[in-house]
Amino acid sequence: MTEVQTPPAAVSAAAGPSVKRSRWREAATGWLFVLPFAVLLVAFLLLPMAYAFKISLYRSTLIGGEVFALFDNYKQAIDDPLVREGVVRVLVFGLIQTPVMIGIALLAALLIDAATSRFSRIFRLAAFVPYAVPVVIGTLMWGFLYSDSIGPFSGLGIDFVSSDTVLASLGNIVTWQWAGYNMIVLYAALQGLPREIYESARIDGAGEVQIALRIKTPMISSALILATLFTIMGTLQFFTEPLILQPLNPGAITQHYTPNVYAYNQAFSFQQYNYSAAISFLLGAVVFIGSYIFLFATRKRSALR
Repeated sequence: MTEVQTPPAAVSAAAGPSVKRSRWREAATGWLFVLPFAVLLVAFLLLPMAYAFKISLYRSTLIGGEVFALFDNYKQAIDDPLVREGVVRVLVFGLIQTPVMIGIALLAALLIDAATSRFSRIFRLAAFVPYAVPVVIGTLMWGFLYSDSIGPFSGLGIDFVSSDTVLASLGNIVTWQWAGYNMIVLYAALQGLPREIYESARIDGAGEVQIALRIKTPMISSALILATLFTIMGTLQFFTEPLILQPLNPGAITQHYTPNVYAYNQAFSFQQYNYSAAISFLLGAVVFIGSYIFLFATRKRSALR
């Protein structure tokens, strides 16, 4: 018997509807998985941002009510010396605190990666625990420690929340809170490196310090830059720690201590919602520009583009 060959075009035409249905089901399944996140993103981020941008273009007056002011609120925020003072303060804070925290996180990650004992897991957990503590609770704990009346360091005669020391005290809180998180990020990157490279370096006579500085650290540059980028973004949005510690010394931690604190007080203390929204969007622009400059400056050292 002669076998009848079915033309490929006929097979393709017959299978076409089933293939299309299969692809449609796959696409629908994917969208169903994405849908909860998309709904939350739109409802709790995009719509509030759109509304905040809208009210930032208006100005509240006693006689006319809400009046369209276009970018007058933004011009006022740019000319506001209190806004500029807060921006300069968080920039100085970030320039000092970010390298310190990333350096501590990198050192901890390298030490734990080099450790071969069974206690390395305990060390990882101990370094990560502060990140698991909510920021508000952690700041309240440090507020008790900084107290000059009931704190355990009250006998040292050091005012940790004075005008001269409060920025360093806040930097200590932020470092304690986030160093463990960055350490986990860097440690995970170190765990992905091939161990054969270390053995080759040891055969060539390299010590553990040389391996850490000349092999491990350059090979996790992408993770280092990513952790630094997140730290910069968080530093420029500095808010919770100064707001919680403000009652300890309102003269040192003022209502305009950082741009976020200033925007918060403008909205909820003085009911200047339009101006507060404008300050918030200006701060967002500063965060975006600062992050872009950092990525542009480090683009040759990592795979981030």
